[in-house]
Amino acid sequence: MLEDLAPRHAAAVGLLAIVPTIIYGLGAPGLAGYVSTLNVVIIFAAIYIAMSPLEESGGSGDESAAS
Repeated sequence: MLEDLAPRHAAAVGLLAIVPTIIYGLGAPGLAGYVSTLNVVIIFAAIYIAMSPLEESGGSGDESAAS
């Protein structure tokens, strides 16, 4: 079952970590909760981008350099 899950979708499950940080942000005085929530969003974005498929380049020039 988990084998069928795409890596980007699995990374999106990480957004569930935002729920406790929002609750913490509402209950804690100061900016700590908001900074924690921002950190979760930044980490999710980084993992989501890292798991994105690579684009194939059509003309890297490697073929012409070898001949």
